[in-house]
Parts: sequence; C-alpha cells; structure tokens
Amino acid sequence: MIDVEDRTKCCGCSACSAVCPFDAISMATDSMGFIYPNVDKERCRDCGLCEKVCSLQGDCEGKTEFISPRFFAARHKDENELMRSRSGALFLGLSDVVLSQKGSVYGAAFDSSFRVQHIRAITATERDRMRGSKYVQSDVTGIFPLVKNDLEHSLPVLFSGTPCQIAALKSFLKYEKVDDTNLLYVDIICHGVPAPNIWKDYLKYVEHKYKDTILAADFRDKRHHGWSAHLESFLLEKKGWISRKSFTYLFYRHIMFRPVCSECRYSNFKRPSDITLGDFWGWEQNVPDMNIDDKGVSLVLVNSTKGQMFINQLRDTYDLRAVDNLSYIQPNLKAPSVFDPKWKSFERDYSKKGFEYVLRKYGDAGVDYLVKRFCQKSKTAYRILRKKLGI
Repeated sequence: MIDVEDRTKCCGCSACSAVCPFDAISMATDSMGFIYPNVDKERCRDCGLCEKVCSLQGDCEGKTEFISPRFFAARHKDENELMRSRSGALFLGLSDVVLSQKGSVYGAAFDSSFRVQHIRAITATERDRMRGSKYVQSDVTGIFPLVKNDLEHSLPVLFSGTPCQIAALKSFLKYEKVDDTNLLYVDIICHGVPAPNIWKDYLKYVEHKYKDTILAADFRDKRHHGWSAHLESFLLEKKGWISRKSFTYLFYRHIMFRPVCSECRYSNFKRPSDITLGDFWGWEQNVPDMNIDDKGVSLVLVNSTKGQMFINQLRDTYDLRAVDNLSYIQPNLKAPSVFDPKWKSFERDYSKKGFEYVLRKYGDAGVDYLVKRFCQKSKTAYRILRKKLGI
C-alpha cells in the first residue's frame, strides 16, 4: 500500500485514490491544505496498484515526441478575448477546438468559495470559469475517472494542469488500459503550487480588513494593472475593486509551496504534455512589436505532432510566431524553484499561530518588511543622488 513518509514524494494528484479497486484510499489535507493519500487498512487488499500508478515512484520524466520542443509566441487577435485571459489566450483557442468537436475540457476553476479545483466543461460558458491563472494547487480528486469515462465514450478531451497532474493522468489511464489518442494534454510552466489554506485564510483576512464581502478574485489583474504587473485583485460588494500584493509577496518568497515542488521533475524540456503554456517573458528581444500595449503574450512549447496539429488550426485567430532565441526561457524550464530557507518555520508558525501571525512575520504586514523596504528605497535614493552629484 502507498505510504507517504517523505512529503517531497507526493504531488497530491489523487491517481492512487482513483485507481484503487477497493475504494480504500481517500485524500486528506495537512495543515497547509495540501492533500495526501490516506489508506483504510481494513478495506485495503495490498494489491500494490496504488504504488504502481504513482508517477513519482517510477519513471516520471516526460517522454516528449520531439527531441526538442518547438517554440512559439502566441496572442489572440481579438482584444476582448485577450483581456479576459491571462497571457495570450491560447488556452481559449485550444479548448474551442475541442468544444467544437462536442468534446470536454478539464481545467482549474474557482468554486463559489474561491476554492481552486478542477472541473469538467462541455460548453464555452463552463470553460470560461477556467480562464486566468490560479496560484493555488487545484484539487483533482474525482476528475480522472471522468476523463476515463469521456475517452471510453469516444469524446475528444482537453486536460490542462500542472505537469505532475498531466503525468499522473497519463499513468492512471495506462493502468486503466484506456486509449488516450483523443486526449490533448496541456501543461503549464509551473513555478510551484501555493498552499490552499493560505489562500483560504487570506480571503477571510481581506474580508475582515475591509469589512466587505468578496464577489470576485483575480490573481493577476491585467485589466487594471497591465499584463506585466503581478497584483491580486478583489471585487468587493460595497467598495468595488481593490488590489493587494500580500499573497503575491509570499508566492515569490517560495515559502508556501508544496514540498514536492522543491524537487520538481518537470523543470526542463522533457514535458509530459502535447503543449506547454506560459508567460512570454523576454518578448522585448524576440517579438518586440507583439506586446507594446502590455496586454499579454503566451510562450508555447509544442511537444508532439498532436500538439502541432492543434496549433495549426489556430492560425486564423491568433498571431503565432516561431521563435528560437533562448533568452525567453523561464527559470522553471531549467530548474525547480529554490525554497526560502524559512519555509519549514513558516509551516510550523502557521499551524500553531495562524495566518495573520505569519503574514506579519514573513509577509508584507510586519515591521521587518517595512524596514527592508525603507532600506531598499534609501539605497536607491542614495545611488541616484551620487549619480547626480557625479561622485
């Protein structure tokens, strides 16, 4: 039976739970909100299938069809569609192809409480809930069997997620002996998945601070701040849209990621997907006329013939350009994110003392942060003054 003693060996994909023929495995949350398998030993028959299906216990590296990915810059030609998506809106076009074939699309979306989970969509309206970046690990519990059922009924399917979720789904379908020919795998260039409970408590913190109710949330609001900015925004019932950076600050500290992210097996070009999507950082050197308005452009890695066939269907609605200057390669295509040395202390403090305590101690709400910011601004002002004085 599967037993997660080392948390860097579990990505919370729930494949073990989905494949268990005895319904002996449930997914339980830890103090950070990350899910891990919990085995009911009375139900378990020790068949070993849960261990075999685990993509992190075997050969979990992606096996791309192409020796090296084909790189593209992509941007939707319709500005309205562009502004409703995070970068260049390529996911929209790929999913439109599948929906036009009466297929199903799977991706991360908010529920009514802004919890991030995977959902199934068969209409554009349902699919639109998946638009935009979700900087929290999405719960895929119960989703893999739905994908299996769609494929067994010969439906075209698109599944989007983190590379570890893609690898897990491929492993699950393999052990369930399901043909995935009609399945388009789309992964993202993943920085690491933040803790669901930190997001949940942050929402409560915002509502309490502003004495208002959150009606909508956006992890990166390019409508108000442009694509290059990274601020979370909330639509409040009484006050309207407000923007903050507390969650973003913790995200970029790499202090609240799932432990497995520190040893990510997919921070390279060996992708488990047909297509990989991300922000095109470095567009200035590669496609300088493509994002002058700061409304977003996608970096696309095409990893298979299937992926290329889908991309070819989008040439009428997208500005697609092949690129070959490696200046746009994101750090997480080279190596995993380096965790903050205090990440374990952050977890312990959060478990014992709660969200507001760690926000003050490690985030942007405490004296340490204010002192650091003051020092940084002082150094910058000092350098500018020296330059003006010529000293």
